[in-house]
Amino acid sequence: MSAAPANHGPDSGRSISLARLLVAFLKIGSIGFGGGMAVISLMEREFVGKRKLLAADEFVHGVGLGQILGSFAVNAAFFIGYRLLGMMGGILSAAVFLLPSAVLVTGLSDMYFRYHSIPALQGAVAGLGPVVIALILNAGWSVGRKVLRTPAAIVLAAAALVAGALRVNAVWVLVSAGALGFLISRERPDRSVREDPDPSPRTKVLAILPPAAGLAAILGSIGATFLKIGLVFFGGGFVLLPLLHDRLVTDLRWLSAREFLDGVAISNLTPGPIAVLATFAGYRAGGVFGAVVATIAIFTPGVGLMMFLSRQYERYRDDRRVRRFLTGVNPAVTGLVLSAAVLLGRTAMTSWRAWLFCGVSLYLLGKLRWHPAPVLAIGAAAGYLGALP
Repeated sequence: MSAAPANHGPDSGRSISLARLLVAFLKIGSIGFGGGMAVISLMEREFVGKRKLLAADEFVHGVGLGQILGSFAVNAAFFIGYRLLGMMGGILSAAVFLLPSAVLVTGLSDMYFRYHSIPALQGAVAGLGPVVIALILNAGWSVGRKVLRTPAAIVLAAAALVAGALRVNAVWVLVSAGALGFLISRERPDRSVREDPDPSPRTKVLAILPPAAGLAAILGSIGATFLKIGLVFFGGGFVLLPLLHDRLVTDLRWLSAREFLDGVAISNLTPGPIAVLATFAGYRAGGVFGAVVATIAIFTPGVGLMMFLSRQYERYRDDRRVRRFLTGVNPAVTGLVLSAAVLLGRTAMTSWRAWLFCGVSLYLLGKLRWHPAPVLAIGAAAGYLGALP
């Protein structure tokens, strides 16, 4: 195994211990409501803005690479951990980031399959919407002011914003922007910063096999199923939903149509990626062990590819051709971040009070530099009390 990568942040004298790194990701994984881009904004704030452990362009490169396969929030966590503390730092960062969501989904799944109802948390989560929009806008501004240095970069960011709002696959947006980077590379980038459900499949298997053999069989099936799904996990969690529905409801019948919809809702109640729907389905099929296996399996292909890309990034980051490609990718990532605010805003910003609270949140986060946690807590309380419908 190669030595840990050197810290390339703007302040080379700064470093972080493994314990502090994991605590930071545990915190982000616990409060990162709102989907991938909202989580990315928290990571940017923590590791680029506050701790100054990564250069802005390096962080943007990691976000771009993470969008190829799998959950880009999980992949970005791996990239940051790898850049700071090597392979073990990357693996543990991704695992700790996912831990709060996986535990929460497992607990909610147990309650759901016992009582067949969703806990009454939707009001509180609805109140988080305006804060999440503010977080994304603040992150877009923070990253954009560092990478949007030329008219061509601004045009690329605007084009990516429109493409993202129209739900064009992020991979194609980034590849196209990178190709255009070869054309605009003469403008030198700034380098100063870097229903009644069917019986559980678990019950069906265990009815005809000894307990140990039955559990091993269903866990093997769960692992193989979600590993295959993870291999085609392109374009983010919502792009993955039709594939999950076809496989889990239509083919395997591990979930009923009603359970699938409720599983999507439960996964949206957690701070992690929507792909933790796999945890819900894994619990339905194999209990707690099934939830663990499903979660690991669906994220393994993406993290595995990110391991490879992170090692190649260390080797080729200063290659002239790579830098020209990244010249186009950087502003495109900024546009995609802002497009997430547009997409989420269609459902989150439904009243003048939501717009007002979003503005206040943006002021608290951007101008007064409040930590996101208390702002999110205020939003959740307002939503629970009905002040932010």
